Amino acid sequence: MADLSQQLIDFVTNSGYKPVKPKTLAKNMGIVKKQSETFREALDQLLANGTLKLSENGRVQPPGAKGTLRGIVHKIQSGSAFIILHEPKPKNLKEDVYVESRDLKDAQNGDEVIIKLQNSRGGRRSGVVVEVLERATNVFVGTYFEDDGVGWVEIDGKDFNEPIWVGDPGAKGAQPEDKVVIEMLRFPTARHAGEAVLTKVLGPHGEIGVDTQLVIHEFGLPEEFPEDVLTEARIAAENFSDDVPASREDLTGELIVTIDPADARDFDDAISLSRAENGHWRLGVHIADVASFVTPGSALDREAVKRGTSVYLPGMVIPMLPEVLSNGLASLQENKLRYTKSAFIEFNPEGIPVHTRFANTAIRVTKRFAYEQVLPLVHDAPDALPNVATEVRTLLKQMHTLAMLLRARRYQKGYLELDMPEIKLDFDKDHRVIGAHETMHDESHQMIEEFMLAANIAVARELNDRKIEFLRRTHGEPSDIKLTQFQEFVSGLGYQVDNPRSRRGLQELLKEVKGRPENHAVSFALLRSMKQAEYSPIPMGHFALAEENYCHFTSPIRRYPDLTIHRLIDSIVTRNKASRGPTGDALIQLGVNCSKTERRAERAERELTKLKLLNFFEDRIGTELEATITGVDRYGFFVRGDQLPVEGLVHISTLTEMDAFQFERGMHALIGRHTGVEFRLGDRVLVKVARVDVPRRELDFRLVKLLGSRQDHNSLIRDQPSTSAKRKGWEKSPRTVSASSSRGGKSTRRNSVNEGDAEASPRDSRSGRGTGSSKQGSSQQGETGGSRSKKSRSSKIPSDSSPNRRSTSKSTGSKPKANKKKRRK
Repeated sequence: MADLSQQLIDFVTNSGYKPVKPKTLAKNMGIVKKQSETFREALDQLLANGTLKLSENGRVQPPGAKGTLRGIVHKIQSGSAFIILHEPKPKNLKEDVYVESRDLKDAQNGDEVIIKLQNSRGGRRSGVVVEVLERATNVFVGTYFEDDGVGWVEIDGKDFNEPIWVGDPGAKGAQPEDKVVIEMLRFPTARHAGEAVLTKVLGPHGEIGVDTQLVIHEFGLPEEFPEDVLTEARIAAENFSDDVPASREDLTGELIVTIDPADARDFDDAISLSRAENGHWRLGVHIADVASFVTPGSALDREAVKRGTSVYLPGMVIPMLPEVLSNGLASLQENKLRYTKSAFIEFNPEGIPVHTRFANTAIRVTKRFAYEQVLPLVHDAPDALPNVATEVRTLLKQMHTLAMLLRARRYQKGYLELDMPEIKLDFDKDHRVIGAHETMHDESHQMIEEFMLAANIAVARELNDRKIEFLRRTHGEPSDIKLTQFQEFVSGLGYQVDNPRSRRGLQELLKEVKGRPENHAVSFALLRSMKQAEYSPIPMGHFALAEENYCHFTSPIRRYPDLTIHRLIDSIVTRNKASRGPTGDALIQLGVNCSKTERRAERAERELTKLKLLNFFEDRIGTELEATITGVDRYGFFVRGDQLPVEGLVHISTLTEMDAFQFERGMHALIGRHTGVEFRLGDRVLVKVARVDVPRRELDFRLVKLLGSRQDHNSLIRDQPSTSAKRKGWEKSPRTVSASSSRGGKSTRRNSVNEGDAEASPRDSRSGRGTGSSKQGSSQQGETGGSRSKKSRSSKIPSDSSPNRRSTSKSTGSKPKANKKKRRK
């Protein structure tokens, strides 16, 4: 053991070592099968005592030199970066560490690095990158062009300020302005150009489907299933019998319904409900028994672990499981025999659970409903769906009554509901975007959500009480600093929260702002103040739901953590402990992988939604939109369309003809120095599309006029400072922002709002082809009491007009010419 431990240390700390996962490490070290257990024990001991480290991606790393720190690179527009340090942070470091571009080496956005601290610069702690431990990715997408007989690629987004050299022109048949995929061979530094190989040509910008392929490659999303995985799925289908096995409870005669989006493609949950004479409710939550088709360690299982989740892109789905299962045998379709895991929960008349039982069952769904069909039936509306049996109508009414009772109890307990609407794109017959709209979620969505939450909570409590280690859905308490910042934010809007840790106070605030212009901003700010929800066996509770124990049980078709929970329930039902799956470090690592793949899916969906909206506006310069101000900063304000939910920036430099504006952080406002004209969070404005830069993912608006209560400010008075300006003394203020500061302080508002992930919906909608939705809010806030359907904040598309600099050519030292068409100067 001692010799093997030293071999491990020597191998991993060698200067040429690149972090790999334990299995690959054993293979690289020549560990034979009979040594595997000893190798694992030695590695576990070295990881436990800190001699070696395990990255978030599960790769074995050297510990790092004394006096160094580890973290993730977050680059800013200047090319410098902040390093988000891993927890636990040193006690003397309260902020992220700043690293200038020249000290980054070749580290890029999202990379994991080792840094060494330097003396403070400008009052903030700074550092230098010692080593890049792990790349976020080596694959990038961008636009191909040629210059002086050399091929270059401008990478999409704003992480790379210089084009990347890809060698001789015409590789893979690429033509100028084609969208392409590259793999980085040498990352650029402050002194040297980057070098890459062009691996795939996606097609001309704007061609149908190119944007989808671009995002798939950008995020490394898996598409086609390996043949052995498809073979296993086909065998499972062939072996399926329409007879109810003796090992399952036969519920095929029960009244059971599903309620889903109208365009859903897979159905993994169904509901039954009855009420006893004593007033007790007996709720049945029946979930597709995916575990009966996917054996641990099989090719199907390994691929599901790799994917982690299904990905719901606008217009298409990349499933976690082959469609013969996800849309076939594991989908609870109407009148079809299907296997399920059932949770039977008995509630007393007050909605308190008094007994829970689990079983392997077989069901036959009586009736499938779309959300829109449910409430008219519940309320006996004249436009209700005709020819629905009386017993089914009665069931829906009982479901509504119990769901609203459970919802009221959750509110009393302190759950937090954020109002973050879902965005869906509208397509024409050629699958081009023709617009977008928000979908609001009513009590029909809440009915299903309450039952899914009840089942998830019941399962988590059962596993916890039995002291079984399981993959929890955790959501840690927000930090005092974040909550204090949120308190200051809402105070500037005129709202009072005496104690930001008070659930009741936060509930009252959210209730107060609901329906008001600042509702979106307040919900967004609270979301940002929260920690990310994640999968972990560590029992840290769920803050947003106010639950000590919570897990995901209700969507095993599309989430791997749910599949692991099903196997644990099966071990209880069958009393077979051998089928419980991984524990300890292996379960921790599985949680890390599932959290990572979930966030990747969310980011990909957000990015494609944004891309499609940008493409939509690219030919609509000058289009006017009524919008609401959703954010204000010193460089301008962000607005979000009221009818078309897209967000962009009105830069302060475009307001100079009106006045020179002062940013008042506490008021969340830009206020004119001479006129007193105010642009505040929540104000409604009329704007027009001024600039669209699809490769950089940017959208700029220009102000047309203010709308609403302060519309009179549009008749500007230039001859003297306003009363409010005099009162503030701004006529003499040297801090007034003018056109000279245009883009000088680059926007640091992030496109991704994943930092404040409140929670993922216990069940998100599964849109089919022809629809698109942004799932950003789904994984963030459904479990805070929002809808079970996928929800989204609108695309955040900040703007920046920093120069589009060119790197020097690798071979000649000459710069690529800058007179290319459609190129931003």
